[in-house]
Amino acid sequence: MSKLPDWLERVGSELTHLGEKLEERRSAEEADGGAGATTPHPDGADGHAVPGQVPPPPDYAPAVAARPDPVAAVPWGMRVAAEAGWRLLVLAGALWVLMRAISAIQLVVLAFVGALLVTALLQPTVARLRRAGLPRGLATALTAILGFVIMGLVGWFVVWQVMENLDTVSSRVQEGIQELRRWLLHSPFHVTDKQINEIAKNLSDTVGTNTNEITSAGLQGVTVMVEFLTGMLLAMFSTLFLLYDGARIWQWTLKLVPAQARPGVSGAGPRAWRTLTAYVRGTVIVALIDAIFIGLGLFFLDVPLAVPLAVFIFLFAFIPLVGAVMSGALAVVVALVTQGPFTALMVLILVLAVQQIEGHVLQPFILGRAVRVHPLAVVLSVAAGGMIAGIGGAVVAVPLVAVTNTVVGYLRAYSMESAMRAAPRQQEESPAATAPAPREPEPAAEPEPAADVTAPAPGTELPE
Repeated sequence: MSKLPDWLERVGSELTHLGEKLEERRSAEEADGGAGATTPHPDGADGHAVPGQVPPPPDYAPAVAARPDPVAAVPWGMRVAAEAGWRLLVLAGALWVLMRAISAIQLVVLAFVGALLVTALLQPTVARLRRAGLPRGLATALTAILGFVIMGLVGWFVVWQVMENLDTVSSRVQEGIQELRRWLLHSPFHVTDKQINEIAKNLSDTVGTNTNEITSAGLQGVTVMVEFLTGMLLAMFSTLFLLYDGARIWQWTLKLVPAQARPGVSGAGPRAWRTLTAYVRGTVIVALIDAIFIGLGLFFLDVPLAVPLAVFIFLFAFIPLVGAVMSGALAVVVALVTQGPFTALMVLILVLAVQQIEGHVLQPFILGRAVRVHPLAVVLSVAAGGMIAGIGGAVVAVPLVAVTNTVVGYLRAYSMESAMRAAPRQQEESPAATAPAPREPEPAAEPEPAADVTAPAPGTELPE
């Protein structure tokens, strides 16, 4: 009986040791993620699975690669294209909404853009009068009245010349038609009198059957005339206010721009205005030279309506490329109908010579690099402007492209300059640059008064 307690003590210690081993094994299985699964018997003697353990795969099982992340599976180029694509879609949607809004108020937009062009032409005169000592209101009134009177006199003179020479031109047109008929009868094309009469009869029948369309076209012409007069009045009032309060209007516009982008837009505005002013003044000078030389040539060639044709050449010069072709073709047709093929050929040579001088000498010398736009951009902008807003859109397309080119170039340069300025400042303000270097402890000294962190450094200026 004396040995019984020792035996019980040994049994208890063995059970305690076995419990510790089982606890360690359970902890290891939970750490390996095998809770509730089955693994092979730890001894591996009989190969039987024990509840709560998972057997490993056999050696002959094929290795299955894990599937990659879907983001990583998409090629880099496709991801870049997708990122750029949805941004382009958003931009295209915004442009579409903007174009719809502009088309809804097309008359107002064209009137205001025309007022900007006229203001760019007249504003230097207002500035000279103000430097001469005149008040702003008086200088604006004198410039506007003088400009509108000159444009009105030019329009009245053109109408007067057309009305005065209308009978002469109509008689010469009839003579030209008769001469063209005689030439066709004796030409190598073997055109007979019967064929010519059939052509004339078909033309008259076409005009008779389309009387309703002609009448509706006339009514549309009246509507267009009313819209033209309305747009002209809007442009006149806008020009007056732009000449008088242009600087204040620009300051108010800057307040609509976010504060972070305001410095860049404030610098781009004057440059865009200088570009627009240079374009308008240069175009007026080039158009005036073209009109004078071609008008003198038409006058010496005894072509009727020489002065009205010169005025049309001046006005159509504001439509780049297309306007010169249209005005030159009109002059050649009038010369052909009224004076014959030889005079028409001389007018064609004159128009081509003047236009070549304009394209290679006048425009590079007068306009310079301020409004230099690639010819392809000119053609595409004129075509797009004509499709969107007709003649008015074709007139304002090129100055709009020139101003946009100036603004984008300045903003790009401004952003690069701002980034270069911010780089050294960020390096100076980075924690690595501002962290004090570790140093050995120094003997304690008397504390000095703390420096005033709000005081500026010597030589610096406080911002206003």
